Amino acid sequence: MVSIKNLFENDDIKTIDKKNNITIIEFQRDVSVNKFTAINEYFASQMNVKRRQALIELNNSEFITSAGAMQWLVGNIECKSDVKGVGDFLGKAIKGSVTKESAAKPRYFGSGLLALEPTYSYLLIEDIGTWNNGMVLEDGLFLACDGNITNNVVMRSNISSAVLGGEGLFNLKLNGQGLAILESPVPREELIEIELNNDQVKIDGNMAIAWSGSLNFSVERSTRSLVGSAVSGEGFVNVYRGTGKLLMAPVRPETVNNILNYQTRVKV
Repeated sequence: MVSIKNLFENDDIKTIDKKNNITIIEFQRDVSVNKFTAINEYFASQMNVKRRQALIELNNSEFITSAGAMQWLVGNIECKSDVKGVGDFLGKAIKGSVTKESAAKPRYFGSGLLALEPTYSYLLIEDIGTWNNGMVLEDGLFLACDGNITNNVVMRSNISSAVLGGEGLFNLKLNGQGLAILESPVPREELIEIELNNDQVKIDGNMAIAWSGSLNFSVERSTRSLVGSAVSGEGFVNVYRGTGKLLMAPVRPETVNNILNYQTRVKV
């Protein structure tokens, strides 16, 4: 019998989302500071720069995570690799290299509590079953998912335009019934959800962080001719066609990451 104290009843920890067996907690402030870091940590907490953590309750069930995502676990939980041999490992390594995801994804099974590593990213809980033909992710967003969800690599429809547009050729796709945890560069309340019914949307850049597998995704010129694209100043755009939905950030994810990287280099 295990008893966990000073976690959910901690005044500094707030539950910000909960679905089924997944709980997302947020540390309201970092109290492990000294006189050299106190100012930075204070203003970080005021501007919603906080650590967040996913807690997963297993009840004779299974959960898949990114490699190295586990921080601690309690109970009768075992871990096994999803690699079945050298050939399988090489195949997963190639898939991981093109999607910026970990090659091997550990599977945790049993009963107990699984805590993932805290992160300053925003954690989203998504029901994969509500997405038409699964969910396709931008690179690096996957954190964890139910054990019965499959993940594979899908290729964009037109290779040449993807290369010219500066986008990658492959994306990770999640399919099945269950929940997944994503690491988003922006909070849920800022994400724009667009539903398409036999229609299309064009976006200048990789601002869409996830979209239905039923959508046809390609990178195309903003106008029919190269001259027209030069005049409009847009160049290439991401195009999503068909019936389904997508989640779009209000700013490009790399812009957010560049800002965070800059802040970590600034000395006060």
